[in-house]
Amino acid sequence: MGLVLGTRRPNAPAAGLDPARPPHPAARADGSAGGPGLLSAPGPAGPSAPSSPYIPAIRESLIGFAAGLLLAALLAAVAESVTGYRPSSNAPVPVAVTAANLLGLWAGLAGAAVVTSRRRGTGSLGADFGFRVGAWWDVPLGAAVGLACQYALVPLLYLPFEHFNRSLSRDISKPAHHVADAAHGPLTAAVIVVLLAVGAPLVEELYFRGLLQRSLLTRMPPAFAIGTSSVLFALAHFEAVQFVGLALFGAVLGYMAWKTGRLGPSVAAHMAFNAAAVAAVVHLR
Repeated sequence: MGLVLGTRRPNAPAAGLDPARPPHPAARADGSAGGPGLLSAPGPAGPSAPSSPYIPAIRESLIGFAAGLLLAALLAAVAESVTGYRPSSNAPVPVAVTAANLLGLWAGLAGAAVVTSRRRGTGSLGADFGFRVGAWWDVPLGAAVGLACQYALVPLLYLPFEHFNRSLSRDISKPAHHVADAAHGPLTAAVIVVLLAVGAPLVEELYFRGLLQRSLLTRMPPAFAIGTSSVLFALAHFEAVQFVGLALFGAVLGYMAWKTGRLGPSVAAHMAFNAAAVAAVVHLR
C-alpha cells in the first residue's frame, strides 16, 4: 500500500495526492479510493454536489424576527405610556410611538443580518446579502415597479372584493392615515417620510429579501423561498386587510432580488411604493 511501480524522484508526490497532507488510509497511489492491496482502473469522477452561494441562516433569521417583534412591543409600550396614547382609540398614532415601534423591529431584523454576516459570512452586507446597487438601471427600474404595484397591481387585486365591501379602499388606507395624521408640521412630517419611505425599505429588504430569503434558498426551490419570505413580510405588518396585497408585493420584491442577485432594485421599488402611499395620504389631509 502506498508503493508506486516505476522510477520517480524521491520528492515527487503520487498522482492525485496533496504532498502537504498525509494520504487517507483508503487512498491508492493513483488518487482513487480502495482497500489495501486492491488494484483497479480509476473510474470516472462523479458529479460534485452543488454548493449554495447563500448562507444557511434560517435559525438566525427567525431569532432576529422574534427579537424584533419583542423589542418593537416593548419600545412601543414605553412610548405609549409617555405620550398617553391608547391603541384601542381611533386617535392618530403619535410619531414617537411609530418611531419606537419601527426602531425596535429594525434592531432585531438588521441586527440578525449584521451578526450573521460577521459570524458566518464575509462581514460585508453587499457580498453576503446583495445589499448594493449593481447597475445604473437598478433605481429607475425598481422605482417604476414600485409605482406600478402601488397604483395598478394592488388596486386590481382588491377590485373584485370592493363589490362586497364598499369601504374596502378606505379600510386599506386607514393605517397610513393613522400614522400620517399625527404629523403636525414639517418636522414630524419629515420624520414620518424618513421612517416609512427610507428606513423601512432599507431594513426590510436587507432582512426579508437578503437574510431570510437567501437562507430559505439553501433549503427549498426559489418559488417556495420567495413565497415564504413574502408571507412573513406581510405578517410583520400586522394588517389583516392589507395582508394579501403586502404578500403579493413582497413576492414581486422577492423575485426581483432573486433574479438580479442583489437588493438594489427591490429597495428602490419598496421606497417608491411607500413614498407613493405616504404622499397620497398627505395629499388627502
